[in-house]
Amino acid sequence: MDDATRYSIGDLARRTGLPVKTIRFWSDRGIVPPTDRGPTGHRRYGADALARLELVRTLRELGVDLPSVRRVMEREVALPEVAAAHADALATQIRVLRMRRAVLTVIARRGSDAARAELLHRLAGLAEAERRRLVDEFLDGAFAGLTDPGFAGIRRSLTPELPDDPSDEQVEAWVELAELALDPGFRAGLRRLAEQHEADRAGGPGVRRDAVAVVRAEVAPALAAGVDPASPHADPVVAAATSRYARLCGRPDDADLRRRLLDRLEAADDPRRERYLRLLSVVNGWPPPESLTPVLDWSIRALRAWQPLT
Repeated sequence: MDDATRYSIGDLARRTGLPVKTIRFWSDRGIVPPTDRGPTGHRRYGADALARLELVRTLRELGVDLPSVRRVMEREVALPEVAAAHADALATQIRVLRMRRAVLTVIARRGSDAARAELLHRLAGLAEAERRRLVDEFLDGAFAGLTDPGFAGIRRSLTPELPDDPSDEQVEAWVELAELALDPGFRAGLRRLAEQHEADRAGGPGVRRDAVAVVRAEVAPALAAGVDPASPHADPVVAAATSRYARLCGRPDDADLRRRLLDRLEAADDPRRERYLRLLSVVNGWPPPESLTPVLDWSIRALRAWQPLT
């Protein structure tokens, strides 16, 4: 070949914008070898060196390691194969980084001591099988040993399913939800609700509504109308709710039944339960749930204001 088709390292650096030091390093590793040497012994490169350098730069900017780059350049392995392997590796790194970001975001938003930060970090790093075990243990604690046929559906409706490619919001929601699932107080409260629910339905056929659903049907219109729960105008609403609840339980609508209903509503009025359901909707990609706090608060105040309870 003619000398005009040869490039020095300086020529390649000017044409590609790469540092001379980088080109020399890649050349020493055999990734972009020289074509020959000039009369003074300096390395010279053919026209194909420009294309090789551009490909090497692209692969390195994409995070491909030098040994893999060399194998591609020497055609020991196909470029698509290397690209696929590194794409998988990057996907794993991205998932890890998203989990770390979620932990930091939750800590920054809610505050944390060192022990809680360590717990959140551990929860974020759980593999899928470990996440499933944590959730199963949490739900077993709430429903194990209870026989009401409706609990199978309730359990499914409380199960988080983090997708394979979750959004940042879903990752943050999972971390906070998992922390809630480990809260002994929340676990005990959910178990209490489940036991009360089964006691109310004992002996009755089929799947029936729970105390909160029964009360909501009667109270929601009064709440929307602005009825004061402590006023006489609330009495017919309370009477309608307790009458429906009495039929559900197969008990007379008396002071004992109203105390029983109040106990159920106070157990359900746990902000952690509502927070769990909201986080669950984010993780599973469901529409956000309706808040039952206004209905529960109104009903509890109305039942407490009812004189026979005192």
